[in-house]
Amino acid sequence: MQPLSPISIGPVRIEVPVILAPMTGVTDRPFRKIVKRYGAGLTVTEMIASQAMIRETRQSLQKAAWDPVEDPVSMQLAGCSPHEMAEAARLNEDRGAAIIDINMGCPVKKVVNGDAGSALMRQIPLATQIIAATVKAVKVPVTLKMRMGWDHNSLNAPELARIAEDLGVQMITVHGRTRNQLYKGEADWRFVAKVKQAVNVPVIVNGDINSIDDAEAALEQSGADGLMIGRGAYGKPWLLGQVMHWLKTGERLPDPSMDEQYCVITEQYDAMLEHYGEVIGTNCARKHIGWYTRGLHGSAEFRNAFNKEGDPQRAKKMLREFYAPWLSRAAA
Repeated sequence: MQPLSPISIGPVRIEVPVILAPMTGVTDRPFRKIVKRYGAGLTVTEMIASQAMIRETRQSLQKAAWDPVEDPVSMQLAGCSPHEMAEAARLNEDRGAAIIDINMGCPVKKVVNGDAGSALMRQIPLATQIIAATVKAVKVPVTLKMRMGWDHNSLNAPELARIAEDLGVQMITVHGRTRNQLYKGEADWRFVAKVKQAVNVPVIVNGDINSIDDAEAALEQSGADGLMIGRGAYGKPWLLGQVMHWLKTGERLPDPSMDEQYCVITEQYDAMLEHYGEVIGTNCARKHIGWYTRGLHGSAEFRNAFNKEGDPQRAKKMLREFYAPWLSRAAA
């Protein structure tokens, strides 16, 4: 596998373009900070509704919060109003975003029913207006994330990509599924090659990249300039760093030791409590704990009990006791 070349998104240079995907309810500041420490060419915030960003709701401000270790950071916006998208982009630029990413790929019914996300792939005139307004509103570069199309009868990602490039978008990410597929079936990395052939800006392949082998196959089949990893990083914030290291050296790094994994989990848990407060932080952490512990002996029973515990201190005690058999210091 040939090493990936650096890419430039306006003035932002990414030496190894392996990017953490924006995932609502997952890629918050505590998680992104850990991913960035292990290695990520770029991190992207959770999707922020443009209208909520303008109102500066508590939730939108939480989603827009980022750590200096992430710099440069990309902030992703979703919406269906060119005016609101432009205003939200300006606000995020003022908050320090190095890149504004437009979401035209989210398949979730709540978003699509609001004519945002991947719904815009069947409303090209409106999508065009949103892209033009956003690019015009800010000095920082604007990027675009999309799917192959609404369904297999309208695979219009290459068309939308050409429009976006003409309007000034400086990087395009394609998830190799249609909106109607949601997350079913397999990502079609070969289709992404059609988008790559349609434009001159960097194209990033996304979808079903869960390992180094997947990364290699996705790059070979798509000819893309970089990778975006989303669900593959569930419970594995070190995966992007492993992929980056492999791309640079050809060496496959092992997963961290159980001691290190336990330290990462407890660090993230404490950071989530600080970020959200104890009640919301405890609830939000449960899915992450589920991903980290998946496959370990007794994990199903542990998760069932852990998810019922509302007190964060007792929950952390349960976590410590569960991991104790695998920790080297426990045997010392």
